[in-house]
Amino acid sequence: MSALELSDYRRLVIKVGSSLLIGGDDAVHRGWLEGLADDIANLQRSGHEILIVSSGAIAIGSSVLDIVRSRARLEHLQAAAAAGQVQLVHAWQEALGRHGIAAAQVLLTPEDTENRRRFLNARGTLAKLLEHGVVPVINENDTVATEEIRYGDNDRLAARVAQLVMADGLVLLSDVDGLYTADPGKDDRAEHIAEVRRIDEDILAIAGETRSDIGSGGMATKVQAARIATHAGCSTIVASGKVDHPLAVLAGGGTCTVFRAEGTPAAARKQWLAGALDVRGELRLDDGAVRALRAGKSLLPVGMAEVVGAFRRGDVVTLVDAAGRELGRGLAEYSDEEARRLAGRQSEQIEELLGYRGSSVMVHRDDLVLFDHD
Repeated sequence: MSALELSDYRRLVIKVGSSLLIGGDDAVHRGWLEGLADDIANLQRSGHEILIVSSGAIAIGSSVLDIVRSRARLEHLQAAAAAGQVQLVHAWQEALGRHGIAAAQVLLTPEDTENRRRFLNARGTLAKLLEHGVVPVINENDTVATEEIRYGDNDRLAARVAQLVMADGLVLLSDVDGLYTADPGKDDRAEHIAEVRRIDEDILAIAGETRSDIGSGGMATKVQAARIATHAGCSTIVASGKVDHPLAVLAGGGTCTVFRAEGTPAAARKQWLAGALDVRGELRLDDGAVRALRAGKSLLPVGMAEVVGAFRRGDVVTLVDAAGRELGRGLAEYSDEEARRLAGRQSEQIEELLGYRGSSVMVHRDDLVLFDHD
């Protein structure tokens, strides 16, 4: 990959595994982390938006609580996560703070990325952090997650985060420099695969046989994460983190495997909306709102002439014009009851009408798709 290609990604999610960040004594590799923070600062100065998905809390916390992870029960690991998360985020805060960059801790569960209402809340929080130049440091909320309801590894969490924030690039830092045709540690004939344009059964089979990463994931989970991300329009890069300044090395043309997305994050989101089967309500719009949507604007409350059906925040609603013709679909920022109170009103009146200051739009332009009509 060339420097030019890496610079093409505007919003990057960087996943850092515990095997890179944490040493054998369960302490943070401060020097390595500072080098990575240097890279992140350079990318941010170049106009990139950066989000970090970082493992390591349980490893650090196990040392603090003197827990042997291989024999620990779930509640012990959850306690270790709580103790270790504080130190993990503090390490990131210190490393990024050397460049005047603020860090924010964000803990997620699968419900936060799969439940539509919580999805909107999480996305709104992350968007505001990025808007203020803050780097979110994200981890699974292991203190409340159970074996039945969890991501299972931070590769998949990173892919869900990329999907959540409509990132166009996901970098999975590993202990190897990408995908090989066989395990390079066992087979001298293993060949590096520089680019994957389609994740098919052959690629999944190769990944399952090349467990190269020593963390909890392995290459198979990285390929599964790449499949999630590429379907969301986000290209995925698997690269070595076992070097100083790994992102700088990558930007300089370092060896990696790139899983190419077929389209853009926006196109993937709109394709999903267009095919949504569970449509819960209908918003009938005035002519001004129709013109605004066709000009690429969001739907404001003032443009709603009528609200039909029962729906909750995050549900898919259909958008129709005065003649009843379906214009498109979108994710509702308010429930049907709230939408009825807001219909025809200015955004400045939302707090007065609802008693709290919510979104200024009814459907954000990133969350709607318009249909072509002959």
